[in-house]
Amino acid sequence: MKIAFHGHACIQISTGGKSLVIDPFLSGNPVAVKKPEDLKTDAVLLTHAHQDHILDAAPVAIANDAPVVAIVELATYMSWQGAKTIGMNMGGTVDLGFAKAKMVQAFHSSGIVDEETKQILYAGMPAGFLVFAEGLTILHAGDTALFSDMKLIGDLYPIDVAFVPIGDHYTMGPEDALHAAKWYNAKLTVPIHHSTFPPIRQDAEKFVQQLEANGLKGRVMAPGDEIEVGGR
Repeated sequence: MKIAFHGHACIQISTGGKSLVIDPFLSGNPVAVKKPEDLKTDAVLLTHAHQDHILDAAPVAIANDAPVVAIVELATYMSWQGAKTIGMNMGGTVDLGFAKAKMVQAFHSSGIVDEETKQILYAGMPAGFLVFAEGLTILHAGDTALFSDMKLIGDLYPIDVAFVPIGDHYTMGPEDALHAAKWYNAKLTVPIHHSTFPPIRQDAEKFVQQLEANGLKGRVMAPGDEIEVGGR
C-alpha cells in the first residue's frame, strides 16, 4: 500500500492499482504541490463540509468518474454539483471493491457557507474514516477535538497509520493530539491539518518528538511525500 500526503488534510491511499483520496483541497491550498487535475482516483471520501476539505471534491470526482463518499447530507449536496455519490452515515461501512471505508466519530462542525446569499447550509455530522485494505487499517481522524471514544476506536481496531490534526484553533492542538495518539495507539502517527495558514501553524517535528518520548512512532509528511505500508 502507498499513502501520499497532498497537504493540509488530504491523503491518497493506493492499493491494488486503485486509489481513494480523502478531503481534496489543492486549488486553494498555498502549500500544495499538486493541482486538482493531477489527481487520478477511484473514490473521493469527505470527512465534513468545510471548504478546506471539499473545495476540489466535485471537480476531481467528475473528472475521474469516481463517487464521492460522504455523510448523506453532504453527499446530497455533492450530487447537486454533478458528482456521483455514495451517501452513508456514522458507524456505517462502504465497500469500494478495493477497500472498505468505515465512518467514525469526530467532534467538529460541518456546514457550507454561501457568501452570496449569506446562508449556511447544514451538511450533516463531521466524521473520520477507517480505511481497510491489504489487511491494514488506516485512520483519518478528520477535523476533531479530543474525545474519550478515541480510546474505544483504538481498542477495537489495530490501527497501522493514524492521520491526526494538530493545528489548534479549529481542531485539537498538539497537546490534545498527543493524548489522541496514545488512545489510537497506531503503529505510525502522522500529524496533519497544520501550518497551511497562520492560525494553525505548528511545529510538527516537535510533536513527533513528543510521540517518540511516549513510546509512539511518528513521522512528519510534507505535501508530496509518500510512504509505503506493508500488508499483514
